[in-house]
Parts: sequence; C-alpha cells; structure tokens
Amino acid sequence: MLDWPLIDGWPRIILVVIGVVSLFFLAYGTTRRWWTVWVPVAGVCGIVGAGVVKLVVDVLWQPFPEDPLPPVALAAVGLLVAAVVLAIAKRAGLPRRLLAVMAVAGVAVSGAAAVNQYYEQYPTLRAVVGADLDNQVDFGHDFVSPDKLVSAPDGAALSTVWTAPPDMPGVGSVTEVAIPGKESGFAARNAWIYLPPAYLTTPRAELPVLIMMAGQPGTPRDWFDGGKLAVVMDSYAAAHQGLAPVVVAVDNLGDSRSNPACVDSPRGNVFRYLTVDVPNWIKQNLQVVQDTTKWAAGGLSSGGTCALILAVDAPDVYRTFVSISGEDAITIGDPAKTLNELFGGSQAAFDAVDPLTVMKSKSFPNTAGFVVGGEDDKTYLTQAQAVAAAGKAAGMAIDYVELPGGHEWRVWGAGFELAIPWLGTRLGLVQ
Repeated sequence: MLDWPLIDGWPRIILVVIGVVSLFFLAYGTTRRWWTVWVPVAGVCGIVGAGVVKLVVDVLWQPFPEDPLPPVALAAVGLLVAAVVLAIAKRAGLPRRLLAVMAVAGVAVSGAAAVNQYYEQYPTLRAVVGADLDNQVDFGHDFVSPDKLVSAPDGAALSTVWTAPPDMPGVGSVTEVAIPGKESGFAARNAWIYLPPAYLTTPRAELPVLIMMAGQPGTPRDWFDGGKLAVVMDSYAAAHQGLAPVVVAVDNLGDSRSNPACVDSPRGNVFRYLTVDVPNWIKQNLQVVQDTTKWAAGGLSSGGTCALILAVDAPDVYRTFVSISGEDAITIGDPAKTLNELFGGSQAAFDAVDPLTVMKSKSFPNTAGFVVGGEDDKTYLTQAQAVAAAGKAAGMAIDYVELPGGHEWRVWGAGFELAIPWLGTRLGLVQ
C-alpha cells in the first residue's frame, strides 16, 4: 500500500473520481433557490478565495518569489472554498451533514493530488507519510573500515583497478543522519546518504562524493522521493561493478519556507556550512576520497543555484557542479530585498559572491558543470542558458542539456539521471 503510485496508475484515477463525485454531491440540490443562489455564491467564493491566496502568497508573503502558484493549485483552492460553502449551505440531518464533511475532505484530497501531479513531488504514499525508504539502515560507525581500501591510481580511473567482490550487495543503502553546523552555526535538517554497493563490501572502493540539494520549498529527502535517487544510483552501479559516487543530500535551506540563498548572511551561514561543516563531517564519518576538488555539488532550482555558487566562490572545495533548473543570480525575489536582507545593502558585497558577476572577471579552467533546463520552464530556462554561456566564457567545461517539461520533477529527475554518467567520468570512477 505504501508504494501505491500517485503520479500515474490507477490510484491517480481513483483520486480524480473521488474529487468529482464529492463535488457533484455537494453541488446537487432540488430547489430553485439552491441553484440560483447558493451554487453561484459558492462559485464566487471559490474565485475570491483563490484570488486571496494568490495575493497573499505571490504578492505579499512571497515565500517562493521565483515560483508563483500554478493554475492547478489556485483551482484546487477555489474548488475547496466552494465545497466548504456548499457544505455549510446544505440544510439536512446529521447523516447528510457528515457526508458533506466527508465530501469536502474528498475535494481537498483530490485537489492536493492534482497539485502533486503537477509537481511530481510525492510519487507514492511512502513519500507522503515519510515512511522508511527501501534499503534504509541506521547510520553506524561500521561505515568507516580502514582495512582493504581500493583507491584510484594517479591519472587513471578507479574502474581500472577495481573488481567487485563476490559477496558485494546488489544494491546500495540509504541512511539519515544529522550533520551539525559546528563552524557555521547553521541549523540544518537531517541529511540523507546513499552508499553504493562498492562501499558496502570488503575490500571497499574509495569513492568520490556528490553533494545534492533540493529546491525551495523542499527537504533533503526530496531527491530520494521525487528524484528516485537510490534507484538511479543503483542502476548506474549495477552497470559499473558497484561503483558510483557516495551521495549526500544536505540541507541548504534550514526550513522549507526559508531561502538563505546559499550565502553567509543574517538568514544563516549556509555557505560556510556547505564548504566547511559538511566536508569535514563527511571526511570524519565516511571513508571516501579526501580531496574535495574531486567531489561534486548539485541541485535543482535554488539548490542548482547553490551548486553554481559553491563552484564559483569555493573552487578550492568544489570544482564540479550540476545545476538543474537553477537561477543565474543570488536572489530572494526582489533585487533590493536581496541586497538589503542578505548583504546589508552593499552592492560590493553582492558582486563579490554573485556567480555570474564573479565569472566576468575570473576564469575557471579547472571547473566543469552540467547544466539542465526545462524546455517549457518560462522562468528558469533562459537562466540556465545564461549560466551555461557564462561558464563557457569563464573557461569552464560545460555540458548543457534541455529536456521536455517545465519546473518539475519530470525535468529534475531526468536531468539528474543524465548527469550521473558524466559525473562518473568527471570524478574518476570510469574512463
């Protein structure tokens, strides 16, 4: 049951039917007054409710300044408001009122499913309720075992000296763990880690690390739910004798409603957390390649922007990045707000770390990036194109891909899957 698909398959159809039947039950009446007064009133209330939500979220609050609410979300809100009005207007006995309440719940669930269908955020019930992932284990000290480590020789790929042991697991493991902000003070949510089969055996392969970040709103686990990260990595590992990067999905936000923009500011020292605390913790708690310049940082939307910022502003830590539907500038929406809230109103402080501004005066011949844009992404496609062009102009080795879809998991998941073989070569796993 937990693995029922919510994006496609028969459960999706059932959820649509529930919404339609519930709304029909609420809208049905037998009097002239019902059809001439209450149904129109409910419709008007629904339109007004959707408008108010858009005003509050997209104009006044702006928790997601670059991502206005999509029409499907506004429609879901409008229909829910209309359903509530109709339920209140029904004059009936207790049993029918209870049915009306259940119908309102049906409209709400169906609307939420439609929004999820748009974003493809929660592919299964397991993702919705946050149940354990497949092959999830508790984090333990046995993740570090210094004996019998196979490392890549200088100038050659790890695959040239690695032979998978007969008892190596067929799939990797997933674990959740806190990575504290000892130096930065940043209050991060738990990270999620994927350990490939070649890490879970003896001898163990010394593997590179891929740091992944979600968009806003989002959590580190999103990559394992919406992005099916473990499935993608297991597939790659199966084709390469268990070899794959160790993936650490970290928190670059602190809270789903927050957007610290991957810099050190009054909103949190995110940059220091990702360039100091996270690498230090990984080196101390996982047996991986110690040279972080042979690691990579990646992400989607604001997480993709963060990966670009790390590669440009900390090239001594990260020299490889994956930006999927990322922005081309540091922003929390309004330029003046960005400058004042993150940089104390200093344009010079902004220019010193804004990636495309920095790339105009510095070259990065040792840096490589994999940049992905969605063909129907009206907000972020041109920004992805700008990032790719700026990277090439600054001497970076850039691979640029456009995929069908908008600002959604259809692009993010496919982009991540395309990036893995590129990363395998770039990080020295295979030739």
